[in-house]
Amino acid sequence: MRFTSEQRLDDGVLERKFTLGEIPGILWTPASASASAPVPLILLGHPPLGLHKMYPRLVARARHSAVEGFAAATIELPGSGDRPRWAAAEQARADLRRAMEAGEPVSDEIIDALILPLVDKAVPESQAALDALLSLPEIGGPVGYSGGVISIGIRLAVVEPRIVAAGFFAGSFVPRTMFEEARQVTIPLHVLLQWDDEGNDRQAALDLFDAFGSKEKTLHANMGGHTGVPQFAGEDAAGFFARHLK
Repeated sequence: MRFTSEQRLDDGVLERKFTLGEIPGILWTPASASASAPVPLILLGHPPLGLHKMYPRLVARARHSAVEGFAAATIELPGSGDRPRWAAAEQARADLRRAMEAGEPVSDEIIDALILPLVDKAVPESQAALDALLSLPEIGGPVGYSGGVISIGIRLAVVEPRIVAAGFFAGSFVPRTMFEEARQVTIPLHVLLQWDDEGNDRQAALDLFDAFGSKEKTLHANMGGHTGVPQFAGEDAAGFFARHLK
């Protein structure tokens, strides 16, 4: 990991941009973090729109995490932002756009082509980021995972023992094979569902929630579309992480 810039935000949060090999990322740590008082970490997921475009939402989430005494970090997804484009993913996105513009159902084949290779690439990169982040003296774990492409979160929850709790957003396409992986998830979960999300199959989201093997899992459903998440939903998620990371 190589830090490339840093700035202190007006609330005292330290923001540092870094690269992990060729992967860009951002780390935010609260003013209280130090080698003598290391803090837990939340790994922030996001959709494949690029860190630059997602930055306003990511920094807002990181600031909320800092209030609870947590560091937060994120990395660029494969094929997004300034990372090299990925021909298969570009084709899958084009197929998805065509289906949606034509008002046609999105086929399992399109979903698999779009999501499964992304999961296979992104999860090992997230684990490498955790290796680097947890080696910093000011970060001591435990680790939570929050938001992003839910299939990436599912895989991480299954294969990464350092992640002890996860907050998922039920707003992305999920391949059928991921339902089998969901049954292997055992960590505490907080799942946010926008009931009227125009781009999300509500029944599929409910079926996925039912499939999770966790003994502690909470579904937080609110009326409204994809971008209509109420502020108190974020506050509830913060409370969830406070219970499990402190």
